[in-house]
Amino acid sequence: MAGADIKKIADYLVTAEKEKREVKKVTASLKPDLSVEEAYAIQQEIVNMKINEGHRIIGPKMGLTSFAKMKQMKVNEPIYGYVFDYMVINNGGALPFHDLIHPKVEAEIAFVLKEDIEGPGVNGAQVLAKTDYVMPALEIIDSRYENFDFTLPDVIADNASTSRVVFGTSLKKPEGLELDLVGSTLSINGEIKELGAGAAVLGHPAHSVALLANMLSRKGQKLRAGDVILTGGITSAVLINKGDYVTGKFDGLGEVSFHVV
Repeated sequence: MAGADIKKIADYLVTAEKEKREVKKVTASLKPDLSVEEAYAIQQEIVNMKINEGHRIIGPKMGLTSFAKMKQMKVNEPIYGYVFDYMVINNGGALPFHDLIHPKVEAEIAFVLKEDIEGPGVNGAQVLAKTDYVMPALEIIDSRYENFDFTLPDVIADNASTSRVVFGTSLKKPEGLELDLVGSTLSINGEIKELGAGAAVLGHPAHSVALLANMLSRKGQKLRAGDVILTGGITSAVLINKGDYVTGKFDGLGEVSFHVV
């Protein structure tokens, strides 16, 4: 795929995000035979564009981390994207609805690294040993595609639908926590909409970080100390609307919330 074509599609998706409007998926017409490798090249171009605009990467995120979702999408490993500084909403803060297209929210556990992690061959135990803190998070995904209609390469190219994130203010050391058994509820306006446990994320959230390190190693990249990593949804994603109050509660990790204005 030529560099000019990669940039054209990256511009198409970034413009959709900035103008807050949904567009047809890339594979509908721009590149019907888009491959996963080409999709990650487009994603990287989007990352470069944002960095050139002065934005800073907070850390990578994993998507499609439930075995059921992978089966549904007919893939054998998750996908990843990147969270930028402008995407962070303060815990308890406001999310302007007009900034997004058709947002959905899911509950996740985030890892803060104290050391670099470089694959291949990384396992969950190594990840836990190099993790400084874990904390609760709510990720707001917002596909730029019409009706959330996309193929796997489409969503990868679209930076894995990354849009906004709210991190909890309760930081916990991973030692002594059984993160696979951490239960979480996702409530909207006081009503529980979804619930799950850490094991929903590849059996254990640390496995998600390990797999991410191994996936990045194929490109000669690594996870870095200070990275804040979203490990993937414990719950399914729920559509949110203006006026909603959203809360995620996590056993032993505290809670995180925001409201949509």
